[in-house]
Amino acid sequence: MKLSDVLHRIPPLAERLSPDAQGPGRVLQAVDRVERFSGADRLLDRVQRVIQAAPLGRARDGLHGRWLGHPVHPLLVQVPVGSWLSAALLDVLPGQRRAAGTLVATGLMAAAPAALAGWVDWADCNRPQQRIGFVHAAANAAGVALYATSLSARLRGRHTAGKVLGWAGLTVIGAGGALGGHLAYRQAAGANHAEAVAQLVGPGWHHVADLSDLPHDKPVRRTVADVGVVVVRRPDDTVHVLAEHCSHLGGPLSEGALEDGCLRCPWHGSLFRLTDGWNVQGPATAPQPAFDTRVTEGRVEARLRQ
Repeated sequence: MKLSDVLHRIPPLAERLSPDAQGPGRVLQAVDRVERFSGADRLLDRVQRVIQAAPLGRARDGLHGRWLGHPVHPLLVQVPVGSWLSAALLDVLPGQRRAAGTLVATGLMAAAPAALAGWVDWADCNRPQQRIGFVHAAANAAGVALYATSLSARLRGRHTAGKVLGWAGLTVIGAGGALGGHLAYRQAAGANHAEAVAQLVGPGWHHVADLSDLPHDKPVRRTVADVGVVVVRRPDDTVHVLAEHCSHLGGPLSEGALEDGCLRCPWHGSLFRLTDGWNVQGPATAPQPAFDTRVTEGRVEARLRQ
């Protein structure tokens, strides 16, 4: 039998994995099943409570990446993944045992802060994101265990076993990374959910409401150019307008609570300053789009602040 005949009998990998005319590919179907699986939700609730009760103080916002303007977890994972990938390459070269072992150890040391940041983000995700995130974390934990075993084997002189365990660890870490990509790009975990406001609201002033229709010190939902906004009228008739959907995960800020000149999201507790939308407290890492306001003949108008 010719090689070409054999190849024609084997379905191409792309056809197995990619979407077809009848629906998503097998990989995406499997991930979607994990996303919908509720059998472990009680366990997720317990883990979430433990993480949220941890006495992290102001470090919690630092782990979220509020200081950076986006989640810090993807930045931190570059060190262990880069170290382990480099070790895998050195393992195929002669005379690089010590260098490869050093890189494996470096990756193990860097994995802890990356995992901590990931868990802190995970605790403030919605449930479908948490289901995927838990499997993502489990895969990464298995990869770390394989690399720890690999390092132990290398230190005992069992270099072939160390290499094999390292390659296995990289494979598992790669699978976990693919799930991380699903979290970020399909489920939009860590994305700025208010970014589109600047693209949807046209320039100039837009009517929001009549001043007399707005209650004092109570967030209410209105629209500006068909985009949802939250409006707060203060006792001195100053009016503040922010985008309605929280930049963290799209929570309805009009259902939030006022706190000392700020508005707290009812979903995950992000705190935004009314005057400029600044995210005073996370888990939101991006500020809320804010609007300039004016009152003309009893009509409140707003324009997106640049």
